[in-house]
Amino acid sequence: MQALLNSPDFPWAVVGLGAAVVLLCLGVFLACWLTEPRRLVNGVLFNILFVVFWAWLGGTIIVSKNEILILVTGTLFLIAVVLIALIWATSAIWLLLNARIVWKRESHTVANMLTLLTGIAIIILWVLTVNYGHLPQWLQVLVTTANVVVQYGTLILFNFVSSLLIYQFYPIPYKQQYIIVLGAGLLNGDTVSPLLAARIERGMKFYYRQIRKGRPAPMIIFSGGQGADEKLSEAAAMRAYAVAHGIPEEATLLEDMSTTTQENLRFSKAIIEHREMGGRYRAIFVSNNYHIFRAGLYARAEGLRANGRGAHTSFYYLPNAVLREFIAVTLMHKRRHLIVMAGVFALYVLPAMIIALHNLIH
Repeated sequence: MQALLNSPDFPWAVVGLGAAVVLLCLGVFLACWLTEPRRLVNGVLFNILFVVFWAWLGGTIIVSKNEILILVTGTLFLIAVVLIALIWATSAIWLLLNARIVWKRESHTVANMLTLLTGIAIIILWVLTVNYGHLPQWLQVLVTTANVVVQYGTLILFNFVSSLLIYQFYPIPYKQQYIIVLGAGLLNGDTVSPLLAARIERGMKFYYRQIRKGRPAPMIIFSGGQGADEKLSEAAAMRAYAVAHGIPEEATLLEDMSTTTQENLRFSKAIIEHREMGGRYRAIFVSNNYHIFRAGLYARAEGLRANGRGAHTSFYYLPNAVLREFIAVTLMHKRRHLIVMAGVFALYVLPAMIIALHNLIH
């Protein structure tokens, strides 16, 4: 291998140019992500970097002409492709199995049935696609359109998940003035749920770690109003939980008027700015790991200078929760997606409808 690398026939110029492209993509991604991590474009840039890096690495291995290295890496690549294909081909089965677990452990709301509904929809579309040639023309048009929409949806879902994952790793220094803990529904109207407890404990963990580093203790803002079926505000219940677990009551503030995540952040920002008299501040917000990226998008929209720290969520709950977050983020940017769907309609549906109408008339 060393002799090959030292050989004058080794295409160092091509490999070096590829490496330069990889470094350029890395630099652009890091510059955008570190400057503002609360953007979906960071997922796009990361995926471009990912593809360019592996293309460069694969090309470098191929031009090395090292048969053992090519055989080993080629085999690993084929195994990875087969595994991805199998996961994709059996996605409906995994979704339905997950739906069964969620059905047993969670309340039977539409929000908790997304994996079930998605799995059923995939199976129906697959059956229609397999029998495409036997379908009436109008249904063929719908099936073609549905498949294109699914492909587009898969693409933006992949980008959303990428953005969500890389956001988890954004560095936040332990020198914050405020920790905003985002609320969630109470059990039986007055009890902190395990999901909400995880958020509170994540905020407490940050609070104690900052103190251990010898820095001033931050204020914890518990944010959440009182729902129609709740006996007290989520903020009050969260503070009671935190105080019972050792947080000084004087280190807490309540924001008990909000009813949505965006209001959590908007009203908490108002409390901070009032206390700081419009001056600069350092703050983070805390929620579950699947939720913090969307919360970050809302924080950016509200002009809140804060990024998120995520609390652990049970693995079985993640597919359903991520799907819910994906739908919510997609609706936040519905205009751009409607434009794409209009393009799909113009390219696929409209011509097929014209042909079907022509055949019907003649």
